[in-house]
Amino acid sequence: MNTAYATRAAEPQAFEIRPLDAPLGAEVLGLDLTRELDDGDFARIHRAHLDYHVLVFRDQHITPAQQIAFSRRFGPLQIHVLHQFQLPGHPEILIVSNVVENGKPIGLGDAGHFWHSDLSYKETPSLGSMLHAQELPAEGGDTVFANMHLAWDTLPEALRRAVEGRRAEHTYLAKYGELQKRSPWRPNLTQEQIDQVKPVVHPVVRTHPETGKKALFVSEHFTTRILDLPQDESDALLKELFEHSVRPGHLYRHVWSPHDMVFWDNRSLMHLAAGTPDHLRRKLYRTTIEGDAPF
Repeated sequence: MNTAYATRAAEPQAFEIRPLDAPLGAEVLGLDLTRELDDGDFARIHRAHLDYHVLVFRDQHITPAQQIAFSRRFGPLQIHVLHQFQLPGHPEILIVSNVVENGKPIGLGDAGHFWHSDLSYKETPSLGSMLHAQELPAEGGDTVFANMHLAWDTLPEALRRAVEGRRAEHTYLAKYGELQKRSPWRPNLTQEQIDQVKPVVHPVVRTHPETGKKALFVSEHFTTRILDLPQDESDALLKELFEHSVRPGHLYRHVWSPHDMVFWDNRSLMHLAAGTPDHLRRKLYRTTIEGDAPF
């Protein structure tokens, strides 16, 4: 048994999976993630994650080690290129925070400023991410999710024909300079860090490896161009795809409660940080699970 969990043997737990009144998402109520899940409970969570794309685990008083251990049940973890914002002693955790201590940011304060799917700029982008609330502001700090399966399903036929079979370039550096100018949370990257985030190419429309459902897989943050099109045509097409993807009917806005842990599927969704007032503190811990090469 994983030593990050309490020493009790894994036993079934009584919990409820309650769909949200939204185009995606469900709450998980009554589950205690400080306890290791037995195989049956884990299978329920895995299925619900595929069905609803976002799971909100309420009131989870877990340690960083327990978050890491639960995340690892879904696959290997990915280490973010901004190693400056790793949780000390736990490199698998990225601190997402606007807090500045002794003149230095403790975490990535502008994470999610643009719509994106986590680590789409890697050869094997993220399967999913888990974000655990540590400190929440009295106002603001919401996270918005866009259902990219729904975006594909509702895409006008002309746009479908324009993008089917096409591939697009993704790069971490697409908006890095722009973000660097406006915030203190984007340090200059070393050559080693730049080498970790070389541009990659993925399908514009990807197939979910577990459900077989199609989803749009482009974002305003990381997608720079559609291959084999003039740049102006590529820009115009991407603009249409971005605008369509985030129509109100595709969105769920998560208003955080203390100790929420939110687990989303990066193969199915994009997300956006709605913003936090500068004078209010926000801190969350993120783990990211490695996925497969998109197809």
